[in-house]
Amino acid sequence: MSQSHQQASLPGCPSCEEPLEPGDLFCGACGYDLSAVPAPPGDRPTVAITVPAQGAGAAAAGGPVEWPPASVTDSADVPAPTHRPADLPGVDSGGKPLPTAEGTAVRYDEPDAPEGGASGDFELAAPDPRAAEHATAGAVAAGAKVCVACRSGRVDTDGYCENCGHAQPRERDHMEQELGPVAAVSDRGLRHHRNEDAFAVSTTAMPDGSPAVVAIVCDGVSSASRPDEASAAAAGAANEALLESLPRGTHPQQAMHEAILAASEAVNALAQEPGQALEHDQHRHQNAPACTLVGAIMAGGLLVVGWVGDSRVYWVPEDRSHASARLTEDDSWAAQMVAAGLMNEAEAYADERAHAITGWLGADAYELEPHTASFKPDRPGLVVVCTDGLWNYAEGADEMAAAVPADAYERPLHGAQVLVGHALDGGGHDNVTVALLPFAVTAPGAGSA
Repeated sequence: MSQSHQQASLPGCPSCEEPLEPGDLFCGACGYDLSAVPAPPGDRPTVAITVPAQGAGAAAAGGPVEWPPASVTDSADVPAPTHRPADLPGVDSGGKPLPTAEGTAVRYDEPDAPEGGASGDFELAAPDPRAAEHATAGAVAAGAKVCVACRSGRVDTDGYCENCGHAQPRERDHMEQELGPVAAVSDRGLRHHRNEDAFAVSTTAMPDGSPAVVAIVCDGVSSASRPDEASAAAAGAANEALLESLPRGTHPQQAMHEAILAASEAVNALAQEPGQALEHDQHRHQNAPACTLVGAIMAGGLLVVGWVGDSRVYWVPEDRSHASARLTEDDSWAAQMVAAGLMNEAEAYADERAHAITGWLGADAYELEPHTASFKPDRPGLVVVCTDGLWNYAEGADEMAAAVPADAYERPLHGAQVLVGHALDGGGHDNVTVALLPFAVTAPGAGSA
């Protein structure tokens, strides 16, 4: 990491954005060393676009699904279908092909994209968070935290190491959760100054007592204001909606559609100022909080996925001799170019506009088009739900399968940790979040070809 030593000349701290005084060598709020100013990263992150695309996946079949027909979720007067992974055509929850949005605005979700000003991204000055050791037995017994920098000093109540004085990472910089059969890990990466991703994992029961497992992953749009709040609001709202609707017996695909709408409303609400309606200010929607969303539900032998934006779901069979699959299609410029036949996938994703997104949740989004699809796998496998901070380093289904550790089906939290490490090893240019859901088949081989 190249650095140049100089006195502070920045308007605010690169780490916490605290205002600085001329000549400051350290930030008075977080202790950031202002004498070492890293060179800005040269990476090209994700861009959002809504687009129709053709999916590819592993063949899977199944017997009849024990669900009533899903309610109509879009304008089509047909129930939502059940697909095999190999059949994913890129359809909405009504079974219609995903439309090509004409005249749709493009958002840029990049580390260097303006967020009401500079994004403040920089190479991580602290040691790689994966290198931090666990607290010593004495520290654990005393209930104290151990410094991630020197790995020996205790952290005081203000968040600084008593030994080396290093400011500790914020709680959201690295998050992990394991809940029964589902686990998720989120990390700010090595370039962003904060984590703008969010996730929610949960379990509940259907009316017949069978389990339902949920994972929601959201990626804040960096060019929008308050992207971290947008992703947190969307993940929480979608999760709450599913925990309310699934126990009532709502078809999982319908429940996913409704959850995305609930998430959209939660993000839209962030753009409203107290006592002021959106329509009273024609500029109110500009640079509104925004994020993408992707989610998965496992219930009643079904795997249901839903998404808006460019976060993805992959299917990795437990038996790696079978093909893996990507079950979602990006709302992105690159996907639109491939779908239109103007570029092949390699050319499109190598373009600097590849990560421009055309679909997102936010008050400045155009017509919301939630995408949902359902599958009935005929063999056990692992469902990988992730942001582009991971799939940028394992884009193809085979690449993702190769990055997933062999024991991830039995140890999903460890598997998620390994995948986050894979992204950090690749450069960690973006926040990275992944949730793993092991999918079990109650009757192995039933419905197999």
